[in-house]
Amino acid sequence: MVKRKLVVGNWKMHGIVPETSIMLEKLKKEVEDIKKVEIVVCPPFVDLYTANISVNGTNIELGSQNVFYEEQGPYTGEISPLMLKGLCKYVIVGHSERRIHFLETDKIIAKKVAAAVRHGLTPILCVGDTLQDFNDGFSKITILSQLQAALHLITKDEVAKVVIAYEPVWAIGTGKNCSAKRATEVAKDIKHTIAELFGKAISEKMRVLYGGSVKAKNANVYFDDPDIDGVLVGGASVDHFEFAKIIKGAEKHTK
Repeated sequence: MVKRKLVVGNWKMHGIVPETSIMLEKLKKEVEDIKKVEIVVCPPFVDLYTANISVNGTNIELGSQNVFYEEQGPYTGEISPLMLKGLCKYVIVGHSERRIHFLETDKIIAKKVAAAVRHGLTPILCVGDTLQDFNDGFSKITILSQLQAALHLITKDEVAKVVIAYEPVWAIGTGKNCSAKRATEVAKDIKHTIAELFGKAISEKMRVLYGGSVKAKNANVYFDDPDIDGVLVGGASVDHFEFAKIIKGAEKHTK
């Protein structure tokens, strides 16, 4: 099955409201001719409303960087899936920075995935191994255990709506790159596990992205691989020109 490549830009904690409008206006001009690639930008929460207006009617979709698992209640500082409906299509869940800095557990992440899909949002579920996992030979166990734990609260049909992003923690913001061969092996392991748990038809529908120090100079090696369905871009996505180069590279490598 040929799937449309997906390129997601995670702006992280960058971009105040006026900057968001300027960056998106510049990006829109750079990618207005893109037809074969799905483009997603995930700005900070406070920028989503302005960003929604800016990308309306364009080929750019929006995503949020996080979501809470309850619809409403005494959860100071949290954003519910109900608040995101109508503002964005995607939501990043389980990013390594959320796991590390905010101590998000597999249990919390599973609840967030379930809340997202049941409110019509598409989760981009991040799974990944640390340098210690990699050095000790536990990468596969860590990645697949995160995957299974995060999906256990949703149905077979709902699983098909989830995007998986493999992000080796040791390659995020470090300048180190995970080889295409390594990323392919992980993508295959993820799809094989999905097939075993939920059936081959579901695994064939699911998109698996690579994320980890993705830049224009290295992104094309991942687009060449049929088992990798796109990329999750961090810091490089804040630079509209660099991000556009990545998107254009994906367009060229799409049949």
